[in-house]
Amino acid sequence: MTEDSILQLLFYLLPAVVVGVIAFYFFNLHTRNEEQRRRFLLHKETQKHALPLRLQAYERMALFLERIAPGNLLVRIKPSGSDKEAYLNLLIKAIEQEFEHNLAQQIYISDECWNVIKASKNATITNIRKTSAREEITTANELRQQIVSSLIDQQPPSETGLSFIKKEVKNLW
Repeated sequence: MTEDSILQLLFYLLPAVVVGVIAFYFFNLHTRNEEQRRRFLLHKETQKHALPLRLQAYERMALFLERIAPGNLLVRIKPSGSDKEAYLNLLIKAIEQEFEHNLAQQIYISDECWNVIKASKNATITNIRKTSAREEITTANELRQQIVSSLIDQQPPSETGLSFIKKEVKNLW
């Protein structure tokens, strides 16, 4: 084979190589776009089923925060006697049971929201304990009255959690 025939063969092959490279490029591009389209459709389908579950989780956590708000909690749970410690433990137990009942909801809401809800719960318990620790309070009814009067001075921690939930739900739309 001569140099001319090799050069001629390269000239014949050059268009085929160029077409092959271009075809490979477009085939790759098409494959990637098709994969992204499938992912988008799958994500869209998943969102259609997941959104109602997420909204239900936010609703349940809003209900939880409403139920542990001191004003609502004290209306629902009345002291059975005059023992302050027994009433304190009853209130804290009710909050913990409500929380445990809704633990599974954390998989549907953001980590930040879950942390705000836990902080609201813990702050509510802490406020009730601090109120109970005052020496001038000796009976369950006095504890109850003092918790109610503290609501006048400050917003309950559950309000912070509710505001956060409302903000997150607005962002879902």
